[in-house]
Amino acid sequence: MKAAIEIPGLLPIIRRRRQQYPFFLHMGPVALSVMSVLLIGLMALLYLSQVGQAVSANHQIQVIHSQQASLLRDNQDLASAISTEQSPEYIAQHARQLGLTPADQKIIQVLVVDHMQPIPNQTQPIQP
Repeated sequence: MKAAIEIPGLLPIIRRRRQQYPFFLHMGPVALSVMSVLLIGLMALLYLSQVGQAVSANHQIQVIHSQQASLLRDNQDLASAISTEQSPEYIAQHARQLGLTPADQKIIQVLVVDHMQPIPNQTQPIQP
């Protein structure tokens, strides 16, 4: 048997150095290769997941933009229809079609009510 020479305080230093070295330095080349392949695969999987989420978000944005364009066209069509139906010519034409005629100014009677107060704000519609 060989006798080991012991230097006082050397054993804690050796243990501390072993703790400072990373685990992968103790691994062999096959284990390092396997770990490298696994880490590269994990990084590729995370990358593909991020790309998939970006593509999905892009698709949702395109769908929302197409819906917005459709709604804007519908809104313009409705605004055009409203402006047409609110025009005095349209109202007069449909009134004639319903058999309504303008009143004769000679037979109109105006009734004046004493002590009646005017409506305070005529810009707002009258509500029941």
